[in-house]
Amino acid sequence: MAGNQSVRFISSRFALPGKLFHRAMSSVHNNYTTYTTTEQNVAESIDMRSDTVTQPTQAMKEAMMNCPLGDDVYTEDPTVNSLEKKCAALFQKPAALFVASGTMGNLISVMAHCQRGDEIIVGRSNHIHRWEQGNYAQLASVSATTLNVNDKGMMNLSEMEESIRVNDCHMPRTKLICLETTHNYSGGKPIPLEYLKDVRQLADKHHLKIHIDGARIYNAAVAMGVAVADIAAYADSVMMCFSKGLGAPIGSILVGSESFIADARRIRKALGGGWRQAGILASAASVALDNAMQTIERDHRLAKTLADAINNNTPENLKDSLFVDTTNITNMVVLQCKNRAKPVMIQDFFRQNNILVMAFDHYRVRIIPNSNVSENDIAKTVEAYRAFVESL
Repeated sequence: MAGNQSVRFISSRFALPGKLFHRAMSSVHNNYTTYTTTEQNVAESIDMRSDTVTQPTQAMKEAMMNCPLGDDVYTEDPTVNSLEKKCAALFQKPAALFVASGTMGNLISVMAHCQRGDEIIVGRSNHIHRWEQGNYAQLASVSATTLNVNDKGMMNLSEMEESIRVNDCHMPRTKLICLETTHNYSGGKPIPLEYLKDVRQLADKHHLKIHIDGARIYNAAVAMGVAVADIAAYADSVMMCFSKGLGAPIGSILVGSESFIADARRIRKALGGGWRQAGILASAASVALDNAMQTIERDHRLAKTLADAINNNTPENLKDSLFVDTTNITNMVVLQCKNRAKPVMIQDFFRQNNILVMAFDHYRVRIIPNSNVSENDIAKTVEAYRAFVESL
């Protein structure tokens, strides 16, 4: 009953959408990444801009208050050490390293696998290339051959092999292939194991290493019904974020060989990433890891519910302009926008009604249900979407 009342209330707010619609249209920006807002707006809103916006659970807070601590730079923090051992076992790799962020973990991996002047192969839309400031060039003096990525998050294998440099003193040396699963810019698509196997064979043929940006690797594992170790088996190193779908406040893990992690630890220190009583953060990450499966499965279920509802509530005359591809959907609902419907219009319309989403680019809106979002929040979002399409 309460849920129905809430939906009726939201519907009444949308009964006269004209002013809101024109306000949204008047605020269309040239820069489609205007998804930041004010602290007050966030507190009052259903926030589905990302899975990074979640608040720590009570269990995480209690773990942070009560965990044993030491100096992690001296490898003496028992909570960090326990988390690293847990992750090494989970990924079936010899060793692991707790780092501050996914960006740091990816950069450390490039620096550990490559020397100055070497080259990586990476997708043009991969996070490492697109959203990390080209830090491999800025800080590591490593260049990149960038390849197109298809809508499933994969680079073409023939193009990948053709881009490997020959042994010529005029050219950089190709050392590393960088993959990403789930692939963010492709809408959270999981990379199939068969593709990873093919890339592994190609890398071995040319004596190259493979790094997987697995910020959302748990989403990939759940979507494909496999263990994270099954994905990691094809890589020399993997990075996973605790602060995305898993819901911890801070931190990522790197896994790989003993020698790789030893190098990574040194590089982490050089980048200013050596931290002292880091168990406060590792404890929350450990709680997140213990609850990973149920957290991710719930997010995927809410995303599928929202995606289906959007498609079902799109009028026939707009189905070519507004639609969600529900193939292999994980935790990302990517609304394709064409013709009159512009991503910033949807973003601004939702924001006026206390729902935060992201205009992902000029053609798509990204909506990510997360652990702070309820089923009732999804119902409210569907009502907002219905009001938006009625205003077109």
